[in-house]
Amino acid sequence: MEFLWISPMRIQVTRMLLLLLAAALMCHKGVEGRKARILDTFEYSAISCRHHSASITDFGGVGDGKTSNTKAFKDAIENLSQYASDGGSQLFVPAGKWLTGSFSLISHFTLYLHKDAVLLASQDVNEWPVLKALPSYGRGRDAAAGRFQSLIFGTNLTDVIVTGDNGTIDGQGAFWWQQFHKGKLKYTRPYLIEIMFSDNIQISNLTLLNSPSWNVHPVYSSNILVQGITIIAPVTSPNTDGINPDSCTNTRIEDCYIVSGDDCVAVKSGWDEYGIAFGMPTKQLVIRRLTCISPYSATIALGSEMSGGIQDVRAEDITAINTESGVRIKTAVGRGGYVKDIYVRRVTMHTMKWAFWMTGNYGSHADKGYDPNALPVIEGINYRDMVADNVSMAARLEGISGDAFKGICISNVTIGLSAKHKKVPWTCADIEGTTYGVTPTPCELLPDQGTEKTCDFPEESLPIDQVEFQKCSYRMSYM
Repeated sequence: MEFLWISPMRIQVTRMLLLLLAAALMCHKGVEGRKARILDTFEYSAISCRHHSASITDFGGVGDGKTSNTKAFKDAIENLSQYASDGGSQLFVPAGKWLTGSFSLISHFTLYLHKDAVLLASQDVNEWPVLKALPSYGRGRDAAAGRFQSLIFGTNLTDVIVTGDNGTIDGQGAFWWQQFHKGKLKYTRPYLIEIMFSDNIQISNLTLLNSPSWNVHPVYSSNILVQGITIIAPVTSPNTDGINPDSCTNTRIEDCYIVSGDDCVAVKSGWDEYGIAFGMPTKQLVIRRLTCISPYSATIALGSEMSGGIQDVRAEDITAINTESGVRIKTAVGRGGYVKDIYVRRVTMHTMKWAFWMTGNYGSHADKGYDPNALPVIEGINYRDMVADNVSMAARLEGISGDAFKGICISNVTIGLSAKHKKVPWTCADIEGTTYGVTPTPCELLPDQGTEKTCDFPEESLPIDQVEFQKCSYRMSYM
């Protein structure tokens, strides 16, 4: 009888292979009745990184687009609040469609959306709490009563971040637009993101779709960064403003693309007597690398609610396409307040109704209690280094009788008129200023002084430009 000799090494390898095969079979049987674990790793830049993380799925979240996750978001954020003084926390929203009503954020907190995550705004009105009207407005914008809380809301916070890998927040606004047009709303429509009375805010790298009304509304806040936001709504949708800094200090808006039914960026500070009494201006605002499409509104609007004042706005490297006006100042008798020290440069405009529009006759009022003697001060408006084509009218500049808009400076601007342009490219009344190297020839109230001078633009940076980002990285494992 012959014996086959097998080496001890070969026996050991065979045993290992059998053990691995058995383990694989056991694992296969074990996962038949449950979901496999999913691993997500991601990195992003932020003003703060967090020490603690959780997924919305850890709190019963279901991303099927049908199940309400309002309670899951509230439970998750309440649980994570325990880490506010221990390095902060982050809530991760993985791929899926997450239906939810309004929920509130906390301090030292990050909400992070996966690139394939979609927050779907609930159309159940019961999932939207009602808040009092903002004190600087005195009433809601849609109705005299209060307002529905925004989808993502926060107040009296510090160090709060809403970001992602270009994840999506869909406001499903058609429901709200229809109610608005039918006059059936008892309260003002909700916004997508509103942060108020807060400090150190970052909103970045998100896509916002079909907001019921305004998209991003920081109000009564400071040190705000809004970056890399894409905002899209039908150009006929009502009041779907893009980004509205409102009574805010030290704000930076950059690298945003906005298509909407209203102003792409609307700078505000309260309405009539309520804004005057509240007295909180918007100041130290930077807007750069903005692309806007809004056929019925403005690329950048200052007002019309500006009763607390607007000062030191710096906008540069702006592109406007098929937009009603480039830069618009809106105010009225009764507003009070001021718009001053405005600097805009390097703007390209394609297919516009007006390149520039200023009006002191924007007469919408909060109520009949406004002071007819409260006249706004408009001065120190500087536009330079701009080019436009296919424009119906170069400018419509209308101040207030007895309250002229002063210190208007426009330099190095070339406006190409459309084939069906207005016969008079400039209309001017109750304004004072000068121009340098502007085509077509401006109105008599803005005499051209040649090309040797240029309008001002501050070269020193604002404090918000000194903010440094950290590189944050996370490894999330969830069911």
